[in-house]
Amino acid sequence: MIYFSVAYNKDMFPAIFLDRDGVLIENRADSVRHWSHVTLLPKAIDALTGFQREGFKIIIVTNQAVIGRGLMTLSDAQLINERLVETIKERGGWVDGVFMCPHKPEDNCVCRKPQPGLLLQAAREFSIELRSSWMVGDAWTDLLAGQAAGVGGTIMVRTGRGASQLDQTQPEGIRPFVICEDVFDAFNHLILQEK
Repeated sequence: MIYFSVAYNKDMFPAIFLDRDGVLIENRADSVRHWSHVTLLPKAIDALTGFQREGFKIIIVTNQAVIGRGLMTLSDAQLINERLVETIKERGGWVDGVFMCPHKPEDNCVCRKPQPGLLLQAAREFSIELRSSWMVGDAWTDLLAGQAAGVGGTIMVRTGRGASQLDQTQPEGIRPFVICEDVFDAFNHLILQEK
């Protein structure tokens, strides 16, 4: 599993784990393989600013099988993630870390969602209290990874693949989850939950 971080604190924190494609940036059928493919979704920065203000660590967890398939290099994928974090910060948002799985589904690794490896690695690196944390994604694999990691709640957004995933049969064993329109709606839901 590949990751980089931009902050670290030894206290225990709640976190928001966010899938990247379809939650923060537009999902592409042919995958995000170049910076020119990156388009931030509306109000994503507002959501990230809000999460930071409320004291959450903000962690992106992303599967990038295009690396394992040889369609892009690991270094190019890391550069996209780094530039995304820089752009988010320049626009007033924040991200504490990005954790990425470069493997193909058939590799059966522990870091590719729906496995919880990325979230567990982030929890160790950032002293995250998983029971106080949430996973926000646009796919069943995101929610399953969050639940396997032991997060307190999971949210499916309708952006990206979310709407089509919700039209499919729910995976066996999935626990109750929240449905939101987008990541900013997810932020508003969590703030209402806290009050």
